[in-house]
Amino acid sequence: MPRHTFVLPMPSPASLVALLLLFLATACTSQPHMSRMSLQYLGNYEISFNKQFKGTTIGGLSGIDYDPKNDRYFLISDDRSAINHARFYTAKIYLNQKGIDSVQFTGVYTLKQSNGLRFPNTKENPAKTPDPEAIRFNAATEQLMWTNEGERNLKGKTAVLTDPAITIMDLAGNYVAEFPLPPNLLMQQGDNGPRQNGTLEGLTFSNGAKQMFVSLEEPLYEDGPRADIHENNAWIRIFRYEVATRKNVAQYAYKLDPVAYPPVPEKSFMVNGIPDILAIDSAKLLLMERSFSTGRLQCTVKVFLTDLSHADNILSVTSLLNNPPAHPATKELILNMDDLGIYIDNVEGVTFGPTLPNGHRTLVFVADNNFNAFEKSQLLLFEVIE
Repeated sequence: MPRHTFVLPMPSPASLVALLLLFLATACTSQPHMSRMSLQYLGNYEISFNKQFKGTTIGGLSGIDYDPKNDRYFLISDDRSAINHARFYTAKIYLNQKGIDSVQFTGVYTLKQSNGLRFPNTKENPAKTPDPEAIRFNAATEQLMWTNEGERNLKGKTAVLTDPAITIMDLAGNYVAEFPLPPNLLMQQGDNGPRQNGTLEGLTFSNGAKQMFVSLEEPLYEDGPRADIHENNAWIRIFRYEVATRKNVAQYAYKLDPVAYPPVPEKSFMVNGIPDILAIDSAKLLLMERSFSTGRLQCTVKVFLTDLSHADNILSVTSLLNNPPAHPATKELILNMDDLGIYIDNVEGVTFGPTLPNGHRTLVFVADNNFNAFEKSQLLLFEVIE
């Protein structure tokens, strides 16, 4: 296409001032500013396969949180009471100059239902079998919160539709209470509501545990398609709760990246979703996206700095497919673990760890080995540079 030359009249000084003021106003309001953060890799530690502790098999570690006052970690297993009863562990993680020196498990606790009984496995009662994913410690109440993905299995003679759950428990695993779910988190038999194994995986507190965020792993049916290898507007929702009232007061749209690698063979299983979130303040979150494709054992894990400050509250929007968000959550990539040059497995949980001698915070990630000898229960340590 040929280029054309245009001669513009010289603006007056008053016009230049007006243009400058307009530019500054636009720059201040168009995009929220996100302070730059980076993560420095310090090392990793692998928990031996099928490690035994107090009569249980350690594995399936899908959530982690840190209690700095008592220097202890809480780790939840996504064992659906198939190997041992659904449970969580406490542990000590010892650091040295090279990263993680060793891990000592200190306790194991069975998750309890509201009736005080342990959770059954799928053979005993598939409608009551849990799928534990995230765990957080509330220092203000000395209680724990955990998420259950529920079940949506329409195969077989009898459909199993079990709603996800956000449950408060005490430090021994005893049921205390649940957070009510908004209607769009209830399992449906038709193409509405959450997808199977794509519900509540991320959980975090902010503002002194007065506020809580939970996130979906994959899009609701009515919000659009699952992530693909090409951009396709795969929207997930982040839910904000007020802890005191246990009310869901806001929902925010967040767009997933495409799946990182095409599956082999073509059209076999692939996924990209959010396994965990971690609050920095009342509006900013660290958010993980984890991508897996058949034919490639390693996962691609990306960490984003996400800002909800200017995101629309889509609580009343029933379908993002029909009503795409005008102002979704913003995202800024701060780490792609592919760039580390090491094997990265199925990372599912993240927490702030202890403060380093230089005053910098740490992040500790945990990978779920799915009780598979070909996968690894990894702990990965990073220094947070702000």
